[in-house]
This record gives sequence, C-alpha cells and structure tokens, in this order.
Amino acid sequence: MVRELTTTDIDVLIEQHIGPHPSDYGIGRYWIEEPGVPVWAVVGSLPPDGSHMDEVARWYHLTREQVEAAWSFYGRHRAEIDAIIALNQPD
Repeated sequence: MVRELTTTDIDVLIEQHIGPHPSDYGIGRYWIEEPGVPVWAVVGSLPPDGSHMDEVARWYHLTREQVEAAWSFYGRHRAEIDAIIALNQPD
C-alpha cells in the first residue's frame, strides 16, 4: 500500500535520498545516493500502482523510505524515467 504524502513530505524524502548520478546528470539517471541504486531500476521493479514497496526494498537492500523517495521522484519526472526504463527492458 502506498501512503499519502504531502508535498513537504515528498520534498524531504527526495532531498534526503535522491541525487544525480556523478557521471550522468540527466533526470532519468538519478539514483538513491546511498547505496547508489538507480531510481529507474527501483521504479521499474514496482507494479504500476506503486504497491509492494517493502518487497522491492528487500530486493535492493533499501529502506521503505528510500523506495518511497524513488516513487515520489518518479511521480515528478515520469516521462524521463519511463524512457530509461524502456531502454533497459529486455527485447
């Protein structure tokens, strides 16, 4: 289940956990700074409704809060991240 976040909650989550990749500053390449997991990879592992956050957090050794930060960032930059997800889909 995805909890409802306020705009302030989202801003804080993103500021605490999400940043540009050091070698690629494109929005689609942002990552969870610690431990360095790409936002697109986390979001691409979630169902379209953003459920199963705890399961995805375990797969990537993240906290639920980090997954929520990635999902929130995705909500603000959906087109750019969807493009990266599409590039990384198996043929």
